[in-house]
Amino acid sequence: MRESAKTAASAAVRHSERLYVPWWGWPLPVLGAILLAAEIDLGYPGVRAWLPYVIALPVVVALLLSLGRSKVRITGGDEPELWVGDAHLPLRYAGEVEIFDKDAKRKALGRDGDPAAYVLHRGWVGPVVKVRLTDANDPTPYWLFSTRHPERVAELLKGA
Repeated sequence: MRESAKTAASAAVRHSERLYVPWWGWPLPVLGAILLAAEIDLGYPGVRAWLPYVIALPVVVALLLSLGRSKVRITGGDEPELWVGDAHLPLRYAGEVEIFDKDAKRKALGRDGDPAAYVLHRGWVGPVVKVRLTDANDPTPYWLFSTRHPERVAELLKGA
């Protein structure tokens, strides 16, 4: 019975994407961890030579994996919702939807933004989507979040 609930929930997902760190975001932090470990290795001859590498490299890999943990998901069914990270918004409260390309998002995230807005920004993802909320009881004026497929997300949000 529990398995059928999981299957029904996964069938209701209309869009899902993980905002993982792309391959070009990995070399510099990994190189930094290797250089840090080499410096510690050279500075402390009594410490085992492999210990700084065993600690620094997994920490950097774990950090990069945790940065890519965020998801953007739109569910369907009786009560469709927008999930951004751990927050969710019933689509009945989604109002106007705007798409900002990578050049225009600087203004949207900067001084033109509202400090009460819900923001999930990943610098390695170019476009962002802004969804105004129609719930009068919610102090959040809008959600602004990164997505690699802004047209698809906007289409699904407008269709709801």
